[in-house]
Amino acid sequence: MAHKRSGLSAKGFTLVELMLVVIIISVLVAMMVPRIAGRSEEARIAVARADIDMNVATALKLYELDNGAYPTTEEGLNALQNAPPSAKNWKGPYLEKKPTDPWSGTYQYKSPGTHRKDYDLYSFGKDGVESADDVVNWETK
Repeated sequence: MAHKRSGLSAKGFTLVELMLVVIIISVLVAMMVPRIAGRSEEARIAVARADIDMNVATALKLYELDNGAYPTTEEGLNALQNAPPSAKNWKGPYLEKKPTDPWSGTYQYKSPGTHRKDYDLYSFGKDGVESADDVVNWETK
């Protein structure tokens, strides 16, 4: 038994219906894009902050516990992957891979630090040079 639609054609959407859907989607996208646009940079900063405050910091603390001191500035973060000559009781690697910041730069390391007496650990941030956007271990933001 065939079922009849009350006089309407079942061939698809009309041009007006399609335009209405496109307009609604466009309005929704226009409302959402400004809210989402700044989030990727916020996420990168959060990743750098986690590396500086937790991931690399934990590896540095383990190195210091094993060897009695933090790696020197010259040994750098490479000492967390490969035993430097000064290491007394190196039990690494303390990191699986060389830590790079979310902007594909290298984390900066100084020991003893200029801002802290143990070590300074920081990223130059998005612009790749020392500036106001740096993510550092001596300030809490």
